Amino acid sequence: MDISIFTFLAVLILLVTSVLLLVSLDWRWSIGALGLQYLGVFALVNVAWPLDLAVIKLVAGWMAASILGLARSQADDDQLPALNVPSGRMFRALAASLIVLAVLSFAPTTVEWIPAVELNQVWGAFLLIGMGLLQVGFSARPFRVVVGILTLLAGFEIIYAAVEPSALVAGLLAVITLGIALVGAYLLSLESRPESQA
Repeated sequence: MDISIFTFLAVLILLVTSVLLLVSLDWRWSIGALGLQYLGVFALVNVAWPLDLAVIKLVAGWMAASILGLARSQADDDQLPALNVPSGRMFRALAASLIVLAVLSFAPTTVEWIPAVELNQVWGAFLLIGMGLLQVGFSARPFRVVVGILTLLAGFEIIYAAVEPSALVAGLLAVITLGIALVGAYLLSLESRPESQA
């Protein structure tokens, strides 16, 4: 059975989840998309790493999504309004399509530069890096910024997994992922605290 079919499906999962993270206003959809995104990251990392090391990415990502989900569920929705502007969502979708076009044009050249990485891995990694940068740049809310940083880091992890198959690096990146999620949970608790208690 050809593994490139599975990696291409993983790239499609990453495309759908990263666009959903960028345009979704509901935090529940965002947490679900983040968890599903780490399933795609697991599939692409599993190409370069053994299964036991690749599972570390999946478990760390799901734990980070759980931490953010619990922290966000504790926040008061009245104090954290979402800006529902249709033109803003259309602009984000347009920016996401530009990232997709850039990834499609840069990926073949990158495979020539780094022979250890496959084309589907480069597509997935660059897609996550670009969408993560958009997410961080488009928002000032701690939840959205932390989700963007986690997306960006997941893209970096896909490329780095192909270059360096090390258990120590896998553990270090998992600790960084969980640390970012914990910082995000702390910032969410500060944001949801009433002004008199802050």
